[in-house]
Amino acid sequence: MKAIRLTLESFRFAWEALKGNLLRTVLSLLGVTVGIFAIIAVFTVVDSLEKNIRSSMNFVGDKVIYVDKWPWEFGPEFAWWKYFNRPVPNTREYRLLQKQLGPNNAGIAIFASKSGNTFKAGSNSVDDAFLQGVSYDYRIISDVPVAQGRYFTAQEVDGARNVAIIGADIAANLFPDRSALGQEFKTRGQRFTVIGVMEKAGKSLLEIKSNDTNTFIPFGSFSKIFAINPGTGSGVSATIGVKGLDTDPGLLDLEYEVTGLMRSARGLKPREDANFALNRPEMLASAISGLFSILGVAGGVIGSFAMLVGGFGIANIMFVSVKERTNIIGIQKSLGAKNYFILFQFLFEAVFLCLLGGAAGLLLVWFITLIPQDSLPLFMSGGRIALGLTVSVLIGMVAGIVPAVLAANLDPVIAIRAK
Repeated sequence: MKAIRLTLESFRFAWEALKGNLLRTVLSLLGVTVGIFAIIAVFTVVDSLEKNIRSSMNFVGDKVIYVDKWPWEFGPEFAWWKYFNRPVPNTREYRLLQKQLGPNNAGIAIFASKSGNTFKAGSNSVDDAFLQGVSYDYRIISDVPVAQGRYFTAQEVDGARNVAIIGADIAANLFPDRSALGQEFKTRGQRFTVIGVMEKAGKSLLEIKSNDTNTFIPFGSFSKIFAINPGTGSGVSATIGVKGLDTDPGLLDLEYEVTGLMRSARGLKPREDANFALNRPEMLASAISGLFSILGVAGGVIGSFAMLVGGFGIANIMFVSVKERTNIIGIQKSLGAKNYFILFQFLFEAVFLCLLGGAAGLLLVWFITLIPQDSLPLFMSGGRIALGLTVSVLIGMVAGIVPAVLAANLDPVIAIRAK
């Protein structure tokens, strides 16, 4: 009860002091506002950038091991010539893994892709479209968000039928005045019937691969158009993806099994190095996290300088406030006010001032996130709001502790005589 009364009294004194010097209060708030705005704005942009890039790479899936020719992690001393002559995964190896893998996987798929394709439907055409041939279980490996129509049947994939699932932009451009389902388009001398249209993905910062300009066809149909490269020569390279289970932490069991089967399929001796790479989405995720951790630290350091200036401003104002209210402090102490009450009063004033400035800075960042952005939509997380308020409190305590201690230790007789 005493703590509540003390807090309310301190709040009343702080509010009256701040309201009595409104212009000075506003000017003091600006330093903290700019500081919090700088720090949280930097973190907000970094968080939004990271989220956008991660969402742009959702096509790699989760808990998946990819059997490929090249590793995804390239160090500063990457010996590319060791990987250049490696064979690429082929259909025979895919069938072997599909048949001999144990119960440690949820599905296996083979897929290949080719960019720069032209689609034509009547007088309409789409250039630079992305064409991807996939096996039936590809939807287990990666998300295929079909909004209209359906996914492939096993018979369509096994029979290498000319059916396609197209992106939203392709559907809008090829068939602007009618539904794309059941319509035909032509590419690379082959006609395909549209059985599905994917959800609109929208723009992303990294235009690595967008489903809006992507088209899925059965892997056998893709092989009729492009030569799937089984060796090291020219042609389109295929990739095998194996989906792991939640019951296999780190996918270690699955990795050991895939490694053993691939070494056996390629006739590698125990002492020979593997001529294939096992890649995981976590490799990309860790690289992205490391990059944005560095950006976050750099942004925090830059924003901290602005926050430091605001803290000095608050400290200066608190020293002035103690000087102006020395007589009042003496009266309060002569009437029985304890040192901790005076200390808490001025400390609370400094913290309250910083909280107001911090809240104003957070509000400015929030207003910026409301501005529509196509390629980089901004968002401010609850964690960043909590960080901004926490930093405001800490700055208020650091900036106000010395003036508050000086005020609390004033001699009441000398303080009353002060002018």
